[in-house]
Amino acid sequence: MPENWNEYSKGILKSKLAKNNVKLQDLVLALQAIGVNETYSSVSSKINRGTFSFTFFVQCMYALRIKNIHIDLEEK
Repeated sequence: MPENWNEYSKGILKSKLAKNNVKLQDLVLALQAIGVNETYSSVSSKINRGTFSFTFFVQCMYALRIKNIHIDLEEK
């Protein structure tokens, strides 16, 4: 079980961004294109804190056209 759920969640989203070579500004523009009006500052804060909602995570995946995700919940 992760020791810090916020850090764990942040790591998953950041890894998806990195694997798809997406910068935060690109994410902000992609979110705005689907009608999710977030600023660079608000997106950066949410991700860096790791306190975003699952809805925000799904919006990010949809905006980036990431259709499949695998989250490994392996016990440590």
